[in-house]
Amino acid sequence: MVYEAIIYEKKQQSSWIYLNRPEEMNSLSKKMTMEILLALEEIERDDDIRVVILSGKGKAFCAGADLKELLRDLNKDPDGEKGILDYAEELFRKLNYLSKPLIVALNGVTLAGGLELAMTADIVVASEKAKIGDGHANFGVLPGGGGAVRLHKEIGINRAKYLLFTGDMFPAKEWKDYGFVHEVVPAEELNETAQKIADKVAAKSPLVLREMKRLVRDSADQKLDTSLRQELLSLKNHTHSYDFSEGLSAFSEKRTPEFKGY
Repeated sequence: MVYEAIIYEKKQQSSWIYLNRPEEMNSLSKKMTMEILLALEEIERDDDIRVVILSGKGKAFCAGADLKELLRDLNKDPDGEKGILDYAEELFRKLNYLSKPLIVALNGVTLAGGLELAMTADIVVASEKAKIGDGHANFGVLPGGGGAVRLHKEIGINRAKYLLFTGDMFPAKEWKDYGFVHEVVPAEELNETAQKIADKVAAKSPLVLREMKRLVRDSADQKLDTSLRQELLSLKNHTHSYDFSEGLSAFSEKRTPEFKGY
């Protein structure tokens, strides 16, 4: 597959997806969203890939949807082909239910839909140069990828409402204080930091990672008793796997486990 709006790279057991429209602040176009979806399909099929890293090229991670393209879509026949919002909806759904751990490395401006992309991550690392905000209100646009309904779960309802209503942006270090960003590093260390985390995660059992991710996601809207029952059931099922036996054998034999993912 030849990509134009993104750069796709595979590094050992991880894959990098770079948003690559730097002259448009990596705003999400229909072409870009389609290419990300194709890359994610390729990743899900590849058992050798255990971790995904999403970042951007240039001064921005992502400044949200391409508003010029959105405006053109509004002037089209409503019964015509799918527009940018349709593809964006599909993209966010795919990222939210991605079976493999997702690391987002914020290299620069992260605004509106860019923040919503970051909220699909399991781990967020950021450059010291990154500035992050919602910004939808600045353009008279409503969020559509989780900004209004998800941000408050990440950083608290009062702080989220302030950011949503004002459209203000703040440095990544403040978002680390909010608990949203895991680590803030110098710009030149961002990729190395993200890769180190990816390598550490990729060494774990793919079965465990996938099931942990599902349990965390599902428990967000469940009663504690239900979540605890599901977690115990998952553990009982997992005891029949190769990775479970390998992990315990490696512990007993004082060696590094070699997980296979089954």
